[in-house]
Amino acid sequence: MKELEAGDPRQIGPYALIGRVSTVSAGETFAGRSADGRVVAVTVVQPEVAAVREFRERFRADVAAARAVSGELILPVVDADPDAPSPWLATAIVAGLPLRRAVDRYGRLSEPALRWFAVGLAMALTRIHAAGLVHGDLGPDSVLLAADGPRIAALGIAGTAEAARSSMSDMFDLGSTVLFAASGLGPTWEGQSEDVQTHVAELETVTSILPPSLREVIGGCLYPDPSTRPTAGQLVDYLNRQGLPGPAGSWLPPALTAEIAEVAAATAMPSSAAGGGISRRKLIFGLAGGAVLIGGAAAVLSSGGSSPAPSDRAGGFPPPEPPGSPSGVSPTPTVSPTSSDGPVPSVLSGPDATKAWTIIGPNQPTCLEASDNVVMVVTDKATAFLDASTGKNALPSLNTKNTFGSSDTRSPTTYAAGVFYYLCEAPDAYNLVAAVDTTTGKVKWATSMAQTDPGDDADSPFYNANIVAVSGNTVYVCGTVHTHSSLSSDQTTGYIRAFDGATGKGLWTVKGTDINNVLVPPSGSYLLAASATPVGKSGQVQMIDAGKQGARGWKTPIADAAFYFGAGWPLTCYAAGLFVFAGGAGDTLLAVDAATGAEKWHQQFEAKNGDHVRIGAPFASLDGATVYVPVGSDLAAFASADGTVKWVATLTGSGELGVTNMFKASSRIGGKNAQCSVDTVFVTDTAKTLWAIDAATGKARWKYNDPGQPDVGFKWTVGGDRVFIASNLTLTAISIHGQ
Repeated sequence: MKELEAGDPRQIGPYALIGRVSTVSAGETFAGRSADGRVVAVTVVQPEVAAVREFRERFRADVAAARAVSGELILPVVDADPDAPSPWLATAIVAGLPLRRAVDRYGRLSEPALRWFAVGLAMALTRIHAAGLVHGDLGPDSVLLAADGPRIAALGIAGTAEAARSSMSDMFDLGSTVLFAASGLGPTWEGQSEDVQTHVAELETVTSILPPSLREVIGGCLYPDPSTRPTAGQLVDYLNRQGLPGPAGSWLPPALTAEIAEVAAATAMPSSAAGGGISRRKLIFGLAGGAVLIGGAAAVLSSGGSSPAPSDRAGGFPPPEPPGSPSGVSPTPTVSPTSSDGPVPSVLSGPDATKAWTIIGPNQPTCLEASDNVVMVVTDKATAFLDASTGKNALPSLNTKNTFGSSDTRSPTTYAAGVFYYLCEAPDAYNLVAAVDTTTGKVKWATSMAQTDPGDDADSPFYNANIVAVSGNTVYVCGTVHTHSSLSSDQTTGYIRAFDGATGKGLWTVKGTDINNVLVPPSGSYLLAASATPVGKSGQVQMIDAGKQGARGWKTPIADAAFYFGAGWPLTCYAAGLFVFAGGAGDTLLAVDAATGAEKWHQQFEAKNGDHVRIGAPFASLDGATVYVPVGSDLAAFASADGTVKWVATLTGSGELGVTNMFKASSRIGGKNAQCSVDTVFVTDTAKTLWAIDAATGKARWKYNDPGQPDVGFKWTVGGDRVFIASNLTLTAISIHGQ
């Protein structure tokens, strides 16, 4: 606060002015003191503004509106005189810092604080919009961070709001303000393109700085079409339904909380005002940091401290949890397999496996799949079904084949509830998805994937199938779709096709460049798709709602989308209602609610030697209680519920170049190269060794390596209590427990 200048008024209404606070668009803001010692912020309108025709009517209406909505989370108007020679408006003062100054001094807000902040702003706007009003001036300079939550001015100074603005304009401003709180920057688009599609694409990059729990809804606030933005009430409901805890203790950084406490002490009302109230020296000290928040102008101090803290009612603004309560987000890192924290990694070492049986077939298998009793062996010539306990023929062979087979990007076989499903070719048909009963060996149905859209147009789509998966009674085939005109495109168009598991009848199809890798959980109606993204652009993962015939659901931007470029098996997994996937710069594991996208926990990994760490594809135990993730040379086990680390195992063996390969786990484990039984985890490394690991301890049960295996390694699968390994023409079975 500065000294009053020559020509400044000394008295406005009942308030003696004691200092100059700031200049605002409509006039000047002063600190004033009432006869009883109460200090307020008084904004005096400039004469030229007051002289504008119909100004006083608008000012009177705005003051009445501000009084109607003042209170919880909104700066209260304590006094005003629209008819004075120089109209004025007074608000009370509460200790706090404006958002811009707070972020500049103390950095961006944490995720729990950001959610608290967003809900507070939205609740304030809900009250304003319910009164039929528009704020018109929400931003980093008109939002105050107080000890118990954010505060905003009721309205912009009378007459300054644009008539064309609407409640949806306020929602864009809310999104911009939350983005600033998270990054210190507002939303910017390269080239300021007016093209809606360009804006939408760039929006994913703009919002990638936000935590996953806020990206979808704040991105919606910034959407170029105002009609598609959420209302303030919808934003509050969305964030409350996530069920994530509020900040533990103070919602603000400790240093900022301490400064607010100092300001509060300096400007506190004495117990008796008879002594003249707050001294001028003390008030100057309290206001030394900057300006008072008034009528939408810049701020450091704000509204009356007597307003109640937000309550924890339904749809409301939850109070802070007591210190020591869980925050809902694990520290970064809580435990890192490549840091010095947490369990010490144990180097895998175990005996060579004992073979249960070995047979030599006429053709090299391209795909393997197994049930408890039958092994399906697909080659480039035919498909055979063997007895799992003996290796002898169990069912008649079929004349179907798969030439390209399984790989890191292709998973053409799966098993569920007594049926093998696989992608194959037949003598008179190609690009088929077929279902075979494991008891009778009969083909239940077979559907062609060659061309699904009607018509004989030369540009009809061709569906290249990469993955088949089953969830409940639905079979899904995922891959890439091509036309003659799309072959020259540098961006992949992916698809998901859903079939009735009993009949093979097509149910629905979705496709687009936002669908590349697809994860199909074993149960539930939510799928997860990762986008295909040009190099240098942000990618995303998004929920696909199978219950709504493939409708897009929530989405989360991925700043470094390199992991999701290749079509095929995604770097994602499903565990106990959560989707778990790689994020950040490939060094972060994120776990989010499958239905809402709300973040439940995350883990960020750092290498001991300072090198950049990139994680591999996570995969889950059969019961979903544990998530396994390869990191560098390590395989780490995490509790699905909260991300707590259980154990870390280091894979041994030389790399393909004959030297220690610090990425032999993360670069090799994925897709069919990682599977689980009830109590054992199976993985292969780049030294082409198969490890059987005790799921409870992280210790190796046994290892298997075939010196004569193909250069690309062997193919293998788990069925019942055995592992089946195909190496050249040889098929070997090993008991899960190595006996």
